[in-house]
Amino acid sequence: MRLMRTGLGLVAALGLGGVPAVAAEVETERMTWVEIRDAVAAGSTRIILPTGGTEQNGPHMVTGKHNFIVKETARRIAEKFGHTLVAPVLAYVPEGDTAKREGHTAYPGTISVPPDVFRMVLESAAISFASHGFKQIVLLGDSGPNQAPQQTLALELSRRWAAEGVSVVHAASYYDAKGSVEFLKAGGETDATIGSHAAIRDTSELMAVYPDGVRLDQRVPDKDGVIGDPSRATAERGERLLALKIDGAIKDIVAASTPLRQDSEPDAKPDGLLHRLWRWVFG
Repeated sequence: MRLMRTGLGLVAALGLGGVPAVAAEVETERMTWVEIRDAVAAGSTRIILPTGGTEQNGPHMVTGKHNFIVKETARRIAEKFGHTLVAPVLAYVPEGDTAKREGHTAYPGTISVPPDVFRMVLESAAISFASHGFKQIVLLGDSGPNQAPQQTLALELSRRWAAEGVSVVHAASYYDAKGSVEFLKAGGETDATIGSHAAIRDTSELMAVYPDGVRLDQRVPDKDGVIGDPSRATAERGERLLALKIDGAIKDIVAASTPLRQDSEPDAKPDGLLHRLWRWVFG
């Protein structure tokens, strides 16, 4: 994150222009249809569709954890790119079989939809975006079960709309952020304390973006829906973990953005100074 800020700051300080534009507002739910129309006409043809989830997160963390996190990360990604808007978070995702009440669905507050329903909603949203002039649709999923349907749909729609110049990107490296486990282990954690649900990682991330969503005195390891040790979570760790996720998403979007490069990168010339700075910042 520090490297990214430094790189973009250097570009701005040089006064060479082409710095990714930051709109006054990027969240479409805070914009009127006129403002959205005008933003698209002005070049904001990328839109991020964040998908979260509504699920149990132990006794210490609110059920909207994923939604708070992905709303914030989507906004940060959009502001880094410029010419990018953010759709409302899709909060209802696959969480398990409600009839069997297994896994997360055994706990009150969890809301689950079948994977095919989730996919249909994603597809309908993507069709809406494409019909309004968006050329790149980014699926940004904060929960595990969201990943496979998003990946399949992104490939299918990108093939279907290729002739129209519309692409759908599943930002897989956002969820599979490289370096998070290594970062925590460098700080003394183990596989057991890191865990896999409602533990250090997601608790730290929520503490960074919405601290009121964490009941600090209720953080107990490996109990009541928790796998790992949330008591070792901190907002500082959360910011670093969020930065890794954001970096992963940015790299995926850039890699998929060949037709959009002139809008997405500060300078499209292979030997341009801004192009080299962009590559240095984003890899």
